[in-house]
Formats: sequence, structure tokens, C-alpha cells
Amino acid sequence: MSTPAASDRRLAVRVTPDALRHVRSGHPWVFEDSITSVGPDDHPGAPGDLAVIFDRDRAFAAIGLYDPDSPIRVRVLHSGAPTRIDAAFWRAAIDRALALRVNFTAAEAAHELGYRIINGENDALPGLVVDRYADVLVVKLYSAVWFPHLAAVTDALLDATGCTGVVLRLARNVQRGETHGLDDGDLLAGHIHDGPVRFREGDLWFAADVRRGQKTGHFLDQRANRLRVGSMSAGLDVLDVFASTGGFSVHAAAGGATSVHAVDVSAPTLAAAEANMALNLHLPAVAGCRFTTQVGDAFDVMAQLADEGRSYDLVIIDPPSFAQRQADAERARRAYARLTQLALPLVRRGGVLVQASCSSRVTSDEFVATVVSTADRAGCTLREIARTGHDVDHPVGFPEGAYLKAGFWSVDRRR
Repeated sequence: MSTPAASDRRLAVRVTPDALRHVRSGHPWVFEDSITSVGPDDHPGAPGDLAVIFDRDRAFAAIGLYDPDSPIRVRVLHSGAPTRIDAAFWRAAIDRALALRVNFTAAEAAHELGYRIINGENDALPGLVVDRYADVLVVKLYSAVWFPHLAAVTDALLDATGCTGVVLRLARNVQRGETHGLDDGDLLAGHIHDGPVRFREGDLWFAADVRRGQKTGHFLDQRANRLRVGSMSAGLDVLDVFASTGGFSVHAAAGGATSVHAVDVSAPTLAAAEANMALNLHLPAVAGCRFTTQVGDAFDVMAQLADEGRSYDLVIIDPPSFAQRQADAERARRAYARLTQLALPLVRRGGVLVQASCSSRVTSDEFVATVVSTADRAGCTLREIARTGHDVDHPVGFPEGAYLKAGFWSVDRRR
């Protein structure tokens, strides 16, 4: 591995009283404008240097990873008593994360499952995500601060999990910077077979393109909602919008859906959905389900389906994030309202609408209020069946970490 070695240097960082309060309460980010001084003066700090945050009495408050090129200047690893950041620290952090996921690690045939091991800031490893697909780990970096520590973290992950291979994925902002000779999709350690990695979700099989697929190869965060959809799909006609690689579609088919129509803007993604459906054709329910796909913009396709008089018992809308910044929140709410407007004519009387949001800038209450009020203006009453959030392998450790929310509603038309 060609990454730089972790530096022995320590930066002394002092922050505003407000930032210090946030750090001591467990917030993982220190922003550039919250820092009052960084020393020593002769060393500006490099990505991944360890930054020790002191209070005004020069007592240790926290330690984190320094990033001179990001508005998030320090990503906090630990607060409270002083600690060493070494191989034992990384292993202990990984062990704590695995302990939270005991229902996966202790499950029968656990080595076949797909689940998240490290959920970034929410597992006190900010900017680092690790997903497991069967015996393959996918490490995704959202910050360049991890490059100097990547070898040590990779060793600790292999030791803790016994997996056979580790793949590196890089967020776009990381790809644009210095990557030390590493590319998105590189194999960091061990070996993997050519092609997608097969893994199990519930009793169903999926394949993740861990080297080139979206995110880490599959959207693991919607697992619980997919299982719920599967449990309520018997005998229904289902529309799956923003279908991606077919997670909801396959679960609906396995749950006994009469038909599933999957819509996505990406033809290769829908081809992956068809492949995932094919992995489960040994199940009579899947074999008996009529599965169709349609490539197109979700907004346009839903309008077209309504014009054609099409309708469904269950409509699922799982869009990408519409709000990367707080300034985008209002635009995101308008998009959710438009999706609800387009979906309602497609839901048969007494049918069910499932709509999700993965925009952290829009709260759960704001999202639900947007969907319900839009339906009300359209002459529909939504009766809440369930409101869901993060599954156990996607814990929430700070306010900005809560991004996923979904509602299940039965739709009653007043006119």
C-alpha cells in the first residue's frame, strides 16, 4: 500500500468555547471558523495529522484527524481522557462497532450477510464507512485524513472480521485530491473473485458490484424497509420508483407480489436489478411474479403512467438525496411534494404509498409534514401505517447523522 505513514507529529489546537462544548458533548466535527489557534507555528499540518484539542487551561479535551483543506478542520476520534491513537485504538473502535451489530455477527451463516460495520461519525470514526458483503469488506473514504491510517485500519478490519478481501472506494471529493496512487475500486488487501459479490439479505440473494457500483455496491440502509415491503406485498401490483439495483422489487416479488414494475434513470442499474431478481428465481413467488423495468426520469415516468391510466396497490418512492447543503432543503421539500403529487394518482383506492428521504437537511417531521400536507391538498387522507428510520447497523450518533426516514401510508381518497 503506497499511502503515507502516519506522522508522529501532534498539532495543538485551541477552539472557541462554543466549539469546545460541542466536542465535549460528543459532536465529531470542528469547523475552520471555530479554531482560534494551531501550533506549532512551523508546521501547517497535513491531512491525517493528529490534532489535540486543548481547553483554555491547556488540559486535554479531544483528539482527531486534521484536514487543512476542508471546512471540517478536525474530525474528532475521541474526547475525554487522553488516549493513544495506535493499532490497539483502531481495533477497539472496530470491536465496539461490531458489538452493536451482534444480530448480524451472531446470525446463522453470518458470513453470507451484507451489513454496515462502520458508519462513519456515528461509530466515532468520522469520514470512514465500512460495509461487509459476505467475505468482502468495502472501505469508503469521505475524507483524505484517512490515507495515513489506511494500512493500520485495514489490518485491524481483517483481523476483527476474518474477511478475505478489502476494496477501497473513494468519495468524489477525495478522488479530486491526492490519492497517493490509489484509485476508486482498488483492492487494498487479500483477494476477491471477478464480478459482483453475492450476499444474503434476509432469505434473499443479491449481488453487489463492490468495485464500480454506486456507494459501496448496494444501498444497505434500506434493508429493514425492504423486509417490511416484502411482508406486505402478497397479491399486490407494485411500482418501485428509483428502483436502483432492485432491492425493494426483489423483496416485493419474494413476498408474493403479482407484478412489480421498476423505474430508474440508469439502464445498467436496472440490468443489475434484473440480475438480482434472477438470483432468486428458485423461489416460487419470485418465479411467479411478472417483473418489468422502465428506464427514464422518475418524475416523467410517473406522469406518463398516470396518463396511461396505470395504477398499483403499492407505490414505493426511494429517491436520492435532494439536499447536500442546508441551502438545498427547501428545494428538497418541493421535490418530495412533487413526487407525492405524482404518486397519488397511481395508488389504487385502499392502496399503500411508501415514500423515503435520505436528505439529512430535511428532518423526519418536515418530511412527513410535506408528504401528508401535499396529499391533503390533493384530496387524499394518508393514514400512517409506520414511520421508520435507521436500522441497527446504521446508528445515529449526532444530529447530522440522522438522514434516513420513510413513511408507510394507506391512501384514502376524499374525492
